[in-house]
Amino acid sequence: MSNSEPKGDIALIGLAVMGQNLILNMNDHGYTVVAYNRTTSKVDDFLAKEAKGTKVIGAHSIEEMCKLLKKPKRVMMLVKAGQAVDDFIEQILPHLEKGDIIIDGGNSLFGDTVRRTKYLESKGILFIGTGVSGGEEGARRGPSIMPGGSPDAWNHVKAIFQDISAKVEDGTPCCDWVGEGGAGHYVKMVHNGIEYGDMQLICEAYDILHKGLGLSYDEMHKVFEEWNKGELDSYLIEITRDILNFKDTDGQPMVEKILDAAGQKGTGKWTVINSQELAMPVTLISEAVYARCVSALKEERVIASKAIKGPKPNISGKKEKLIQNIHDALYASKLVSYAQGYMLMQAAAKEYGWKLNYGGIALMWRGGCIIRSRFLGKIKEAFDRKKSLSNLLLDSYFKKEMKRSQKGWRNIVALAIKKGIPVPAMSTALSFFDSYRTERLPANLLQAQRDYFGAHTYERTDKPRGEFFHTNWTGRGGDVSSSTYNA
Repeated sequence: MSNSEPKGDIALIGLAVMGQNLILNMNDHGYTVVAYNRTTSKVDDFLAKEAKGTKVIGAHSIEEMCKLLKKPKRVMMLVKAGQAVDDFIEQILPHLEKGDIIIDGGNSLFGDTVRRTKYLESKGILFIGTGVSGGEEGARRGPSIMPGGSPDAWNHVKAIFQDISAKVEDGTPCCDWVGEGGAGHYVKMVHNGIEYGDMQLICEAYDILHKGLGLSYDEMHKVFEEWNKGELDSYLIEITRDILNFKDTDGQPMVEKILDAAGQKGTGKWTVINSQELAMPVTLISEAVYARCVSALKEERVIASKAIKGPKPNISGKKEKLIQNIHDALYASKLVSYAQGYMLMQAAAKEYGWKLNYGGIALMWRGGCIIRSRFLGKIKEAFDRKKSLSNLLLDSYFKKEMKRSQKGWRNIVALAIKKGIPVPAMSTALSFFDSYRTERLPANLLQAQRDYFGAHTYERTDKPRGEFFHTNWTGRGGDVSSSTYNA
């Protein structure tokens, strides 16, 4: 057989860490992958090293890559989000025919995926925008995959995606069709937002254990080891356990030597921006994003720490009981974070016309991805009990768990605030929880204020919803009210 005869099942562009590992994963499952990279020397290096002895075929141009593919041609990109994706689409297009498929497996903004789907469908080409989560290890051993875009493309990639994805205990793949247009990338964006929240909550728990309770790294390692055996069992708790136990060459804890200035790539920020556009109070993810922003002000914080004094952070009391309180605060805040993430996805489904399978999404996140945890099975069960569940906090299981955790949660947030230990994510989760369960909030006064200074009107408790009123608060105002401003 000549080298140019089509024998590739799928092509993959982008030989960075994720790309290489996904290719090897596909190869393990019996698929012939055509590998391409803009810097073509990377292709040769990959074939000579990591892909040596596999069925992977190297291509040195887009044209060659497309010629090596069976029909319908399936081309997957794992390149930097933004302009690079559009550039590659334009390079690939001349070499495709009607019914061929382009897949974007990067962290693209869902609005870009909506636009690309429409554009490519107008040219007879099918498009999939898919979230891939699990990092290096996940890509190699089985990631969580969240595809959306052109529905007609799904049957052509379903076998590959489900074969290479992670599996839950009963063998169900952590991959299923999410929905049309940008739905796949949207769900991945919310996944990453929840990931921001989870990580920040764990960091706050670590801070209280270390600064507040004075636990050593070995003691904290044991705490996280215990937590990972119970309801907090998850990938992020597991890696935190291992990180706390890791020593540098001099025998000192490695994490102590890492600068406390966090980076971010943007998906958490996108989640927060979109939550504001949809008027959904995703407060915990917002605080997690802002906590990273505060951490980046390292030099200013060093100056402020010497100039502004607060209380000493040491917390006294029975350590065992306090550790349990911290566990409960972490767990209850985590429940709130997921409840908010699901509120956002439900609002997005309504706004963008998607039919999202909420229990299925929890199942997709159950294995392979960064936020995989035991607790996601409980979310699946909640939507099995009630498909139209408006909020996870109203589910019988979650109500019971919140009731059980509430006392320890309140205690630890109060102690942390008293002792000057910042807990932005835990405290905002508690504030949201208290706001959500409050029948009457002080927004009546807020509406009065808006009406006073801007004649923005208000509704009345003694009149039906949808009727608006204005009061001449000063006696100097007229009867004209504002109808153009509703923020």
